[in-house]
Amino acid sequence: MDDDTFDRSLAHWSEEGRAEMEAFYAVATQDYRELAEAWDWAGWIQERLVGRDELRVLDVACGSGKFPAALREHTAISQLEGTPLVLDLLDPSAFSLEEAARSLTPPMRPGRRFECKLQELASDGAGYDVVWATHALYALPEEELPEGAAAFLCALAPDGFGFVAHATRNAHYLRFYERYLSTREGTPYASARAVAEAFRGAGAQVEERTITYRQVITDEAVLQGYLQRCLFDDTLDLAAMKADSALGPYLEEHTESGRATFEQEVAMLFIRG
Repeated sequence: MDDDTFDRSLAHWSEEGRAEMEAFYAVATQDYRELAEAWDWAGWIQERLVGRDELRVLDVACGSGKFPAALREHTAISQLEGTPLVLDLLDPSAFSLEEAARSLTPPMRPGRRFECKLQELASDGAGYDVVWATHALYALPEEELPEGAAAFLCALAPDGFGFVAHATRNAHYLRFYERYLSTREGTPYASARAVAEAFRGAGAQVEERTITYRQVITDEAVLQGYLQRCLFDDTLDLAAMKADSALGPYLEEHTESGRATFEQEVAMLFIRG
């Protein structure tokens, strides 16, 4: 389908979309902080560094590098000596690859770059100690999830560890986009359940835990940019969204006294091949 979810999302990862992206991350940076604080990442990494100089990590759909930044800021990972995490970056957007690479600082350093979709990852993208995809797989159509899960697992070393963070159907990200598509044609965002089932179908062991939190926005300019990025549609300003037959009632339901509040429910999937 022309100009569908994946195509629009890719188009928004660009220098022209920076203002919208920054408005989005004024809110969505919380997503990565919540993930960083929900798990003992520093302790887990230290255990796996025993007897090694470094860990090889593949960051799938790396975006702007917000998850590594959250690990540095909100965990004890910054206390690790040297630069023990080498991050190879995968994203179909050259803009994102550059943004993510530039954001990395010790104990992380950028490695190789793969400008492609996950399901297009070549055989040389393999043998990783860790593969993670954090809020990264929404635009992957459900019919392509099995292929994506298989590629993800193939990238892992035999004793490797995978991590996926993905919103459930109860989360604002999926609920708001479903409202958007209720009056438009398009491919829905993949759900956490569909992602987990794809990995299990590919033979992986998947452990799940769920975190919930609220995002509160009081600045209308930030709200507009955030919501546009949630939809990957900057043709609708905030006034148009409020007037929209599908989006307007949703926004009214989640706004009170100038404060927009959105509930997020995110599945953390811990994966072994």
